[in-house]
Amino acid sequence: MNKLVAYQHIVEEGLSHIPLSGKPTELYEPIRYMLALGGKRMRPALTLFGCDLFDGDITKALHAALGLELFHNFTLVHDDIMDKAPLRRNKPTVHHKWDHNIAILSGDAMFVKAYQQICKVDISVLTPVLQIFNDTALFVCEGQQLDMNYEKVQKIRIAEYLHMIELKTAVLLAGSLKIGAVIGGAKPEDAASIYEFGKNIGIAFQLQDDILDVYGEAGKFGKQTGGDIISNKKTFLLLKAMEVAERMPYKREELLQWINAPHFDPRDKVEAVTEIYNFLNIRSLAREEMEKHYQKGLKFLEEIPVSQDKKAALKHMADSLMVREA
Repeated sequence: MNKLVAYQHIVEEGLSHIPLSGKPTELYEPIRYMLALGGKRMRPALTLFGCDLFDGDITKALHAALGLELFHNFTLVHDDIMDKAPLRRNKPTVHHKWDHNIAILSGDAMFVKAYQQICKVDISVLTPVLQIFNDTALFVCEGQQLDMNYEKVQKIRIAEYLHMIELKTAVLLAGSLKIGAVIGGAKPEDAASIYEFGKNIGIAFQLQDDILDVYGEAGKFGKQTGGDIISNKKTFLLLKAMEVAERMPYKREELLQWINAPHFDPRDKVEAVTEIYNFLNIRSLAREEMEKHYQKGLKFLEEIPVSQDKKAALKHMADSLMVREA
């Protein structure tokens, strides 16, 4: 059994022991439902990896890991409400299965449960761990707000988009690693390097998610294929397509017609926009950007003065995140 699988089992076992059977049942049942939807538990696993990288006792990082997983699921519940998403991992989202008010309140309760777990870390590292967690949580909120702001803005730059996904997605991976590292006894400069590793891997992960939305197997990831195209979501692919199409006015006009079309058949729109992406070589350009951030992250990992075996295990974990049949 490799470390990732072992850590996933540890996290699942830990989650099963968090008391979530209280009353009113309408508050706690959605939390149990959300956690039961599963997932790779990558954020808590990264916390354990971060601790182990510096020869720390991973049992001392478990509560923090569980808190980060609860926080992540809290963000998913609220994101689904804001995105009006009907499905999460091929199952009804919490607000669809219950209602918006229950989803909001259960999400809030999950955030409190996350804090309860975080506060169980050893008192010697509690202050820095809470500081990292608080900063991370606020960054995620900032990223979500930017994401919503960008829905109303006609044009944003690719750099602005990359900054947004850094806040919304990547910093939680980075923060999970750094919290584990701090608990494991890492020096400040090494904790900073592992944070940069996680941040860049996280950006690469989100860019891959953008690619999979268009080119992934239908239903494979619990989402509607081409959903970003249908909703005109400003992903890297769309922004890059608009940039490249500046040199091809007829393609830019065709793309704008689909973006501005008030009425359309969703399948026709996905097929047409995907053909434009193919013509402009957008998939390859997105993969190049993804690989650039991935390699940048690996350079930060290599700078950390720990055993190559430890780094190899973490790199294997990072590789597994990027193998999603893009």
